[in-house]
Amino acid sequence: MFVIKNYVTTGGTVACALAIGYLMQNGSPAQPNGTQTVVNATAMTDQASIIAGLEDIVLTSSSPATDATQSRKSLQPNRSAPSEPMDCNLSARAHAVPGAAAALTVRAPCHANHRVDVLHSGLTVTQMTDENGRMELTLPALSEYAIFLISVDDQNGTVATTHVPDLNQYNRIALQWSGETDLQIHALEFGASYGGAGHVSSDPNAQGAGNVVTLGHSGLESARNVEVYSFPAAQISQSGSIALTVEAEVTDANCDRDLSVQSFELRSDRRLTSREMTLNLPNCTQTGEFLVLNNLIEDLTIAAN
Repeated sequence: MFVIKNYVTTGGTVACALAIGYLMQNGSPAQPNGTQTVVNATAMTDQASIIAGLEDIVLTSSSPATDATQSRKSLQPNRSAPSEPMDCNLSARAHAVPGAAAALTVRAPCHANHRVDVLHSGLTVTQMTDENGRMELTLPALSEYAIFLISVDDQNGTVATTHVPDLNQYNRIALQWSGETDLQIHALEFGASYGGAGHVSSDPNAQGAGNVVTLGHSGLESARNVEVYSFPAAQISQSGSIALTVEAEVTDANCDRDLSVQSFELRSDRRLTSREMTLNLPNCTQTGEFLVLNNLIEDLTIAAN
């Protein structure tokens, strides 16, 4: 392609030279309106044989007009159009989905693979955008008219809202903490035994009326982690209690340290309450063991509908 381009340019240059020589020797006949006649490639070819030293020059072209146009184009500077600036606006949308939850979509075109913090009713979830600056998250709602504050790590932010009409059908318990410790909510529904039907946790094989959702992104400094237990109280005709416990594995990263935890509770009175706690994790001689906290969260009481 490079050689062909050079040949075309050279041909155009010779044609221009012939045109200039011809016009200098013979001039250009004036038109009635005073304009100059444009000499085409055919006329230049006919005149080439009478110009001394150029008898063997032969100009070829697909058409006279095309060759003249190409010659003019070859002399024009190559100016590329200025590129449009990227739209870096941060935007977010939310809509209600089944299970009294909100599906959140965040678009941050100039923040690919960046940290995003989502704040909702005091609960903060840390996520990451993908390589296109997009992030999707389904979050159990803690208020019927849900408001989500979204911020990226350079302090840019936006807001998304949605209405969650079925929130009054659910009781909901959430835990929030920072760091590498994994807190696990375990619910024993209506006298269920540990490991049996009615024992609900983040284990995908757990069977029960409620469910546990784990949110967060490990590996980020000061990332917020969240675990939420939801029970569809309005959809269950059974009455009784649900025993709630919290477990934490003792590891080298958290042993002999204090862990700050926040709880959020939405019970039958429909009032969202929160509480801050500090957990004293065992010393490092107990690494690998599980700490079971039976009294961290008050049991749920379910009344028959």
